[in-house]
Amino acid sequence: MRARKKQRRYEVISETAITLFLEKGFEKVSVAEVAAAADISKPTLFRYFPSKEDLVLHRFADHEDEAGRVVADRPAKRAALDALQRHFLDGLERHDPVTGLNDHPGVLAFHRLLYGTPSLVARLHGYQDRSEQALATALVDAHGGNTLEARLAAGQIVAVQRILASENWRRIAAGESADEVWPDAVTSANRAFGQLRSGLARYA
Repeated sequence: MRARKKQRRYEVISETAITLFLEKGFEKVSVAEVAAAADISKPTLFRYFPSKEDLVLHRFADHEDEAGRVVADRPAKRAALDALQRHFLDGLERHDPVTGLNDHPGVLAFHRLLYGTPSLVARLHGYQDRSEQALATALVDAHGGNTLEARLAAGQIVAVQRILASENWRRIAAGESADEVWPDAVTSANRAFGQLRSGLARYA
């Protein structure tokens, strides 16, 4: 129960901050304003979130090691790339915001906030690095090979997923609906994972 209450506090503080950032702009809202709106002190806020950027990137916390978990939890006879492809396609079908295929106004506003704020974009690189590390570890456990080989593969896989999501979001931001983009998104995902298979035979 204590862990659930702590997690709930994380979510409330983060959502309060994001609401303010969307209303006024990331740079125009101080940490003190967020703390006041969340009815906590500034030192308490920093115990939960070390930086202002973390208030936004908290939404990615559950996804940071997602690719690694997909590989680790896959059925024993399923190859890593097969599991990752299936997971991405399932995300497209659910219109998971992480795939970029979501046209909900709140999701689009969050994406504009995220990619329109240089300090948040810079912090995303750290998230991607940790995601690659988690995936590389899972690939070594799943298929063997050396650490460098797995890191190179993880970098390519994470980059493919990021580019696919970015393209989906670009089209939706330009005015297309998620349903309109979905068929091309599936085709592009299958093509991209096909290209990965041709170059990452160990994991295919």
